[in-house]
Amino acid sequence: MQIDITFRRMDPSDALRNYLNDKMGRIKKFLARPSHAHVVLTSERFRNKADITLTLNNGLFVKGVDTSDDMYFSIDQALTRIEKQLRKYKEKIQSHKPAPAPAIKLTDHTLEAEPEADFVDEDLEPAAVEAPVSAAAEVPRRIVSSSEISVEPMDLNSALMQLELTNSHFYLFVNAQTNTLNVVYRREDGQFGVIETKR
Repeated sequence: MQIDITFRRMDPSDALRNYLNDKMGRIKKFLARPSHAHVVLTSERFRNKADITLTLNNGLFVKGVDTSDDMYFSIDQALTRIEKQLRKYKEKIQSHKPAPAPAIKLTDHTLEAEPEADFVDEDLEPAAVEAPVSAAAEVPRRIVSSSEISVEPMDLNSALMQLELTNSHFYLFVNAQTNTLNVVYRREDGQFGVIETKR
């Protein structure tokens, strides 16, 4: 299995690399063929985040994320989430075959966070305070990064499984039956919803 590790806001660590390589052996037993893992380790103050994405050869991917005050613990927990999903869907994953239709390429933009509010003198009249705030609200958000994403064709059941495997709130896919963009999502009542587009 190929493992790519990205360190963010922290120095690269051979100890963490060796730990990850050793721990990834836990999930190999669930995979019939080698796959690719991308690991992003981020340290910010006392928050250590491990974000692990496992891409399978049949087009599916599994994601595990955890944040704690200890990076080794975060890695363990993220892998535990992945292992749980692989165990739950092992047979379906192994029998899943990618659709013959090509994927659709889309661009994913990351917008800047809301700019911090300027200092406001509380002694000013309310009318004087409100004017700059409303003007600032009209400024469009700046795109800070962009990346290409691949939207795969699959049936609804496979899309629901992919939603579960990534533990996401929604999942965008191409409906293999209608060849249109669809979105499956988690509802607040615990059920799932699907949005069907006309394109």
